Amino acid sequence: MSSTQQRDQLTEDMQSVIKDAEELLNNSELQASEGFKKARARFENTLGKAKAELVRLEEVVVDKTKDAARATDSYIKENPWQAVGLGAAVGLVIGMLISRK
Repeated sequence: MSSTQQRDQLTEDMQSVIKDAEELLNNSELQASEGFKKARARFENTLGKAKAELVRLEEVVVDKTKDAARATDSYIKENPWQAVGLGAAVGLVIGMLISRK
């Protein structure tokens, strides 16, 4: 699994945990003890921070992906023949690996 796939899986897992936690909080409103209410308030605070951090991390990933795409585009425009050669070499290697199976 590539790092991008792992990151996407982690994001999905975190969103699922947050959704489940929110559902649990909504279903636990019947609990009346003071200790439970304090614990619930702390948990809601932590959950809010986790949601904000997840949004921030998604923005960072999008920004880095855009930066990488711009750098790649710039390199290809500045060095078109090297890009063609690199693409051909990668294609050759992938073709050799596929033909071995």
